[in-house]
Amino acid sequence: MDIWGGENLEMSFRVWMCGGTLEIATCSHVGHVFRKSTPYTFPGGTSKIVNKNNARLAEVWLDDWKEFYYSINPGARTVDYGDVSGRRKLRDDLKCKSFRWFLENIYPESQMPLDYYYLGEIRNAETQSCLDTLGRKSGENLGTSYCHGLGGNQVFAYTKRQQIMSDDNCLDASNPSGPVKLVRCHGMGGNQMWTYSDQDGSIRHVNSGRCLQKPDARDVTLPVLKPCDGTANQQWVMKGSFKWQAN
Repeated sequence: MDIWGGENLEMSFRVWMCGGTLEIATCSHVGHVFRKSTPYTFPGGTSKIVNKNNARLAEVWLDDWKEFYYSINPGARTVDYGDVSGRRKLRDDLKCKSFRWFLENIYPESQMPLDYYYLGEIRNAETQSCLDTLGRKSGENLGTSYCHGLGGNQVFAYTKRQQIMSDDNCLDASNPSGPVKLVRCHGMGGNQMWTYSDQDGSIRHVNSGRCLQKPDARDVTLPVLKPCDGTANQQWVMKGSFKWQAN
């Protein structure tokens, strides 16, 4: 399930968080009639309308997790989403539960971390390039590329569980020498545990004791694990305006 997909997402949040349930009727039949052309207009283009609708959803229902959405979809951060005071009042009047409750009780398999220390790009101090999934899937190698500031594949969350997450994948290293891969987060530590040091900027792989380093000459997009030495090529910058939720 894509947490941002589907036209009825706000209705789903409202039902679950405000005391209702959604049920599957196995014998039901649903039909959809498609028009040859849409009777609606989309001022500014469909992407602007989608960003506006999603921003309204984020502002009303996602609480602090709206920053997670905006970091992945920065185009929605600056859109004029209009007046949502009526929707917020409705949520208050209905005594709806928090979005944290939704993640803990309704959608615990979500890729959104419950507690994270940092959310944003992870930039190498020497090369000024950023960690990047490059659109790769689980089981494939982590990459790097120039920092574009557009969110998406360059947004990572450093969580209270000491994971470094992108969507539902975590940085994972089963070999002390790498490579570092994107593997479905399992929440059990092991090869997916990392520690970040504010003092020297190192990202240390707990199991191997090695540090994440910029790519070497053999593959200029592939970060590697090396013995920790404190040099600039092992320094990673995690700075942003996002709220630190975990204590």
